[in-house]
Amino acid sequence: MKVIKIGFRTIKTAVGVSLSILIAHYLQLENFTAAGILTLLCIQRSRRQSNQAAISRFLACMTGMLFSMLMFQLLGYHAYAFLVVLLLFIPFCVKLRIHEGIASSAVIMMHVFVHGKVEVSFLLNELFVVVIGLGVALLVNSYMPSIDKEMTRYKQETERYIAVILKEYALYLKKGYTLWDGNELLQLESVLRKASQIAQLDAENYRPLKKGPSYRQYFEQKRKQYDLLERLLPLVSQITSQLEQGERIGECMELLSAYVGEAESSREDRYDYFYEMLRGVREYHKLLPLPQTRDEFENRASLFAVANELERFVNTL
Repeated sequence: MKVIKIGFRTIKTAVGVSLSILIAHYLQLENFTAAGILTLLCIQRSRRQSNQAAISRFLACMTGMLFSMLMFQLLGYHAYAFLVVLLLFIPFCVKLRIHEGIASSAVIMMHVFVHGKVEVSFLLNELFVVVIGLGVALLVNSYMPSIDKEMTRYKQETERYIAVILKEYALYLKKGYTLWDGNELLQLESVLRKASQIAQLDAENYRPLKKGPSYRQYFEQKRKQYDLLERLLPLVSQITSQLEQGERIGECMELLSAYVGEAESSREDRYDYFYEMLRGVREYHKLLPLPQTRDEFENRASLFAVANELERFVNTL
């Protein structure tokens, strides 16, 4: 039997809904349970999403309340009047890009219908219900649990996979054989996909005090490295014989692998070192005599392309 897990967002939603209803009930507001409904609809995965939802729902609720009052006064407080109200109001919300608030505003419009008349006290009551419901949602959603531990784990996995892939490429260039099945490339893509989703939420949670590059920037950079490693795979696999320039590129890859595998805190900037090493390989490549066979020509062309992609990889460090 599987254990049911209760997520942090679920806890926040339950607490927020209960708090909204408690406050609205304490203030003796009519339709006080609607405050809980608004809180339920407004709690989102990130602060930015929650703020956008609150603004959209507030505008929709206020517009819907005034619009329904006007239409019910003209058409009468009859059930069929809802047909006209919704036919006109929904496209209006879509036009103003506040369609997220259609469900919330429909609740308020039903309150207007049930109340059956226009009163200032009723307007104030509904305003307080909306403000409490949305305000509590924003308050509860202002706290987001830290994701630093999870993101640190993803960063370590990402760098470990990149180091292994570079090491396997280097082994093939230097020895001409490998038992590698390419699984690390698949694992790296999976880790980057999951980490990027969490990093996007982190960016939407406004953490101005966080020092250094954001998680989103870090994993965008690692995505570029993954793309380059993926492009390197067919180029490396096309090389069918061992050449000296291939061994030199392999040595550069081995050093890159060791560099990526180092702890980030102890890692020094070695961009110039790797760039000069690749430049030396290029210069050596140019001094070689022209290839004598088609096989040698194709291998050297592939190695030249590998050096180009590896230089792009170094530029992302």
